Amino acid sequence: MSSDLEPREFLVISRGQWDADKSPEEIQAAIDRFYVWHGELVARGVMRSGQRLARDGKLVTRERIVDGPFAEAKEVVGGFWFVRATSLEEAARLSADNPCLACGLQYEIRPFEPVRASAFALTSETPTR
Repeated sequence: MSSDLEPREFLVISRGQWDADKSPEEIQAAIDRFYVWHGELVARGVMRSGQRLARDGKLVTRERIVDGPFAEAKEVVGGFWFVRATSLEEAARLSADNPCLACGLQYEIRPFEPVRASAFALTSETPTR
């Protein structure tokens, strides 16, 4: 895509768990490099801070509210932040430099829908039939 497009925000979701064969020192070194990398991108206006997520939570369904979350270990969401880019591909390339990738974490990059939800539109919540 052309670089003269207006940048927009993409959600970056941190998923997974640290590699079991990595030492706490290796993981901490990756975390330290992450905060330097992240700080530089925030200072440039390319990224906005997000938050780490706590381990506890609630799952709300139409029937009840229960303790959660219940994701399998491979689907654990550890946190989120926002990246500014002109395309999904550019946002993914920026995120590919994250130092924590080397220790087992993964990053899901998602654009925001520019329109309101509609029961008549195909969206990420529409069931496949």
